[in-house]
Amino acid sequence: MPIKVLELHHVGFGVNHAQADAMLDFYREVLNLPQDAARWKIPGIYGSWINLPNGSQLHILGSEGPSRYAQGPGKDPVSNHIALAVDDILGAEQELLARGVDYFTLDNVASPSLKQLFLRDPAGNLVELHQSNARAPGIAQAEQDAARAGNE
Repeated sequence: MPIKVLELHHVGFGVNHAQADAMLDFYREVLNLPQDAARWKIPGIYGSWINLPNGSQLHILGSEGPSRYAQGPGKDPVSNHIALAVDDILGAEQELLARGVDYFTLDNVASPSLKQLFLRDPAGNLVELHQSNARAPGIAQAEQDAARAGNE
């Protein structure tokens, strides 16, 4: 079954801490874009989320060198990437397996119910796929919101 992409969720920028601060200032002050004050706390990742008028976001992901989530060379989810929300992340994973597409996963990092798949397009760009509604059945809103906080 084809993967159904619902939206461009965010563009992620992997930068060092000083660049993360400079980028936050740039997007807030020069481009007058609001910071998402409810950014999920991602252990070990400094940064900010910037809201765009169309509902998508810029994720500024600060890490000094490879992140603790890197799974080898070229497999660091804190690298520059685009993130697409899909209607069925488990179905998307089955489709990647059926097609022999190389990917790596992160489970429950930024949220107790978030499964992320990371793959490379033919030009080598990192692409993240995740469930459009990242909350798994049975996980209450309050429990998910408990994982949300500001910068690391």
